Amino acid sequence: MKHLTCFLLWFFLSEAQGFKIPTNALPEFADYGDLAELAPGKFQFVPENRRHQRSVSGESGKTMEDVDQVTLYSYKVQSTITSRMATTMIQTKVVNNSPQPQNVVFDVQIPKGAFISNFSMSVDGTTFTSSIKEKTVGRALYSQAKAKGKTAGLVRSRALDMENFKTEVNVRPGAKVQFELHYQEVKWRKLGSYEHRLHLQPGRLAKHLEVDVWIIEPQGLKFLHVPDTSDGHFDGVPVISKGHQKAHVSFKPTVAQQRKCSNCSETAVDGELVVVYDVHREEKAGELEVFNGYFVHFFAPENMDPIPKNILFVIDVSGSMWGVKMKQTVEAMKTILDDLRTDDQFSVVDFNHNVRTWRNDLVSASKTQVTDAKKYIEKIQPSGGTNINEALLRAIFILNEANNLGLLDPNSVSLIILVSDGDPTVGELKLSKIQKNVKQNIRDNISLFSLGIGFDVDYDFLKRLSNDNRGIAQRIYGNQDTSTQLKKFYNQVSTPLLQNVQFNYPHTSVTDVTQNSFHNYFGGSEIVVAGKFDPEKSEQLQSIITATSANTELVLETLAQMDDLEDFLSKDKHADPDFTRKLWAYLTINQLLAERSLAPTAAAKRKITKTILQMSLEHHIVTPLTAMVIENEAGNERMLADAPPQDHSCCSGALYYGSKVAPSSLPPWVSPSATPRTPMPAVGAPAVEITPPHVMRVENDPHFIIYLPKSQKNICFNIDSDPGKILNLVSDPESGILVNGQLTGAKKPNNGKLSTYFGKLGFYFRSEDVKIEISTETITMSRGSRTSILSWSDTAQVISQSVFVSVKKEKTVTITLDKEMSFSVLLHRVWKKHPTNVDFLGIYIPSTNKFSPKAHGLIGQFMHEPKIRIFNERPGKDPEKPEASMEVKGQNLVVTRGLQKDYRTDTVFGTDVPCWFVHNSGKGFIDRHYKDYFVPQLYSFLTWP
Repeated sequence: MKHLTCFLLWFFLSEAQGFKIPTNALPEFADYGDLAELAPGKFQFVPENRRHQRSVSGESGKTMEDVDQVTLYSYKVQSTITSRMATTMIQTKVVNNSPQPQNVVFDVQIPKGAFISNFSMSVDGTTFTSSIKEKTVGRALYSQAKAKGKTAGLVRSRALDMENFKTEVNVRPGAKVQFELHYQEVKWRKLGSYEHRLHLQPGRLAKHLEVDVWIIEPQGLKFLHVPDTSDGHFDGVPVISKGHQKAHVSFKPTVAQQRKCSNCSETAVDGELVVVYDVHREEKAGELEVFNGYFVHFFAPENMDPIPKNILFVIDVSGSMWGVKMKQTVEAMKTILDDLRTDDQFSVVDFNHNVRTWRNDLVSASKTQVTDAKKYIEKIQPSGGTNINEALLRAIFILNEANNLGLLDPNSVSLIILVSDGDPTVGELKLSKIQKNVKQNIRDNISLFSLGIGFDVDYDFLKRLSNDNRGIAQRIYGNQDTSTQLKKFYNQVSTPLLQNVQFNYPHTSVTDVTQNSFHNYFGGSEIVVAGKFDPEKSEQLQSIITATSANTELVLETLAQMDDLEDFLSKDKHADPDFTRKLWAYLTINQLLAERSLAPTAAAKRKITKTILQMSLEHHIVTPLTAMVIENEAGNERMLADAPPQDHSCCSGALYYGSKVAPSSLPPWVSPSATPRTPMPAVGAPAVEITPPHVMRVENDPHFIIYLPKSQKNICFNIDSDPGKILNLVSDPESGILVNGQLTGAKKPNNGKLSTYFGKLGFYFRSEDVKIEISTETITMSRGSRTSILSWSDTAQVISQSVFVSVKKEKTVTITLDKEMSFSVLLHRVWKKHPTNVDFLGIYIPSTNKFSPKAHGLIGQFMHEPKIRIFNERPGKDPEKPEASMEVKGQNLVVTRGLQKDYRTDTVFGTDVPCWFVHNSGKGFIDRHYKDYFVPQLYSFLTWP
């Protein structure tokens, strides 16, 4: 958001008789006498032909001869951001010390897409308040009692992404005026951060200038900073207080600090205060917040490989692009082409009255091809008319043809980026027909993004065109900054991480969900979904997100932390307890406005219009269908603030325009058939009901428990080694299956012995070219050069080829191969401040897994059960641990009866498993010395001669 607020006070002498107003003093205003002393030399506003001023030599500012009789007493801006929902209040207090009536203009710039929710003003004791009415009702009320000497209105600004709210009041001598405006907006994540911009322009020195920004983010603040936008003038003035989940930015320059120079009367406060921040999301991909009957779901996964792109750049080179616009576009395109990845494919279509292509088909983004494309673009000479229809159809044909010939990676993302500065003048001129032609020809896996340069282009048409084809439109302002704007937009869509992202919620307790199905998710951004939640129908809210990454199908489950959020918000006086409702209303109304512009029939448009109007009135916000009526208590003076003509794409500042799907419409691959044939532990249900009774397992430091089904015996042994060593558990070169475990050590020895545990496990399935690395922090799945990273903080499922990975939050990972073979990994968390213990992993392998006869390893060798005979059971040294003799592999071993733990049914205390313990690191029971099972790398097979 380029600007957040801009306040400009203009004062000029009114020739007309001012509106007669009471002279009651306002209690909010203090004595103004000392303010004049603080701002000596400010000019007195008089008619133009009587104005005198002089420059002070050697000073950067100006000093005026007369004292300004219209005084800005205070200028305050307060913003509160609660979970991305920002509410801003702008308040100014002015006094007319002039002996003549003055016109005072309150001119505030607000972001496009922000909703004004309240406005009030007090003119020397007379209070004016606002109400939201349907436009025709508002206009009728206004015509009945127009205010004298007062006007108000919302007007479209040609500034970057801004609109103006403007109020003008004629005030008599001695009058004191207070203006106060409130509006709300959502902070959208772009390129890895949120930006909150306050454009401060008081126009003059203010006795009290205060700007406060409070940020409350339950996810926790990853970073926050306030960049210097004043060339060092206000160094040290912004004060930042940052905690784990809360921050406060204060900007309160004194009058002396506001001055451009020590004896200047001009203010240096004329620019932006920018707050940049991001939240923690390393621990989990999604954040589901439920409060006061509404929920908000934030989704911004990271640590994923980019999906390859097939991208067509469609560039307007008509005569109107001549000069700065073309120069800036070429500069931007050269940088963009350099940023393409080697596995991307691209081409360039340029058009005026004719359509040309750099290549008639897609080519890989090699250095040679990129260099050639840049040379082609540099030679473009703008001329002629604009044939948008033919250019888009050509780009669509190139992508469709490549797809038909099997030249596109099935997992790739196809994008068209249109750059144009005008309406069509050649070929098909009817905009609705162009929209229809594109819709009929474009495949449903292609997204169309439209960038409209300047104000000559029909921006509403570009929005409809993009929203109808899984993309968005953005206005690019034709100036020296055009290149930066183009590059910034491309950067936002340059890293697709997911496709076909769908959010699902239980229909029994959730209603009125905003758009919940999105064609793509791009790195550095964020998808936001909201809805209503009925806590009486369900105590908890759980979501299921399905998506496709570069190499896997992904299912993520998120459970809302209900009580924690309520407790957290109740402890902060600045937290907005209504943020979920406001955010839901903001998303819903914006999305309805976009849907309204695409409505296929008049009846559908009327239905959407009715819903928007009802919500606008209910939530007291100005939208294109409503107007703000500002009136005094008596109701005999009114002003009217209409919204500008609709200029909403959904949602202003957002990167996504999605669709709605029914709660039960999960993709076909999310089904019970995707679960392992051999059941494994699950979360939320009694695990004992689905746990295989007999498995081979490794737990604790590390204890091996080998179940021998024919003998129906459990045999145990320990392996004592050093941290960092990697043990081979299963090595089956014939079937291409490998399982290794790396040891980690305790924090310090206990009774002279350093315990070791499995801190990392590696699984490799050669036929699928899939590697899975599980640590106590993350689960990493790699296929070829592409990687997906999951967290233990998420419940998720990932499908790649015939490998299925299921993560149960903070408990288990289950890996299934071809629905025939399975492995389960348990996570053991310990108290972080424990003096000795560390987090570790346990592994469970069912004895029913079918390995080849050549399988080996500390566990793999027992998939082909050896014959054992246990006899001569007798008392041991410990009366509770009897001894016996065991005959195995031609040797007689002394074994001890004891208990080990199975943690599948009770992850805290475990279940006792009786077993016969083999001493000396399994010597005699395992085929070789335990050190022979060391391997150099996590994915190394055993290489015995």
